[in-house]
Amino acid sequence: MILFREKVFKIVKKILQGSFLTYREVARMAGSSKAWRAVGNILNRNRDPKIPCHRVIRSDGKIGGYKYGQKRKIELLKKESH
Repeated sequence: MILFREKVFKIVKKILQGSFLTYREVARMAGSSKAWRAVGNILNRNRDPKIPCHRVIRSDGKIGGYKYGQKRKIELLKKESH
């Protein structure tokens, strides 16, 4: 059985450079549409640099949290969008 956390990581790994998903979209794709806060917590604990956690934003279009700070998340997203 695949754990919810593993599903989240698998989905986020597939987000292409210059693209993003919302926490809610990731939760829905992982099979639990109401678990968007859990998605944020899972990504906050991520230690694998191959998982681009910065490509997940809030449903209202705001940046949301990031382990290395919002400023760094914004820099990464801007860099990738070019």
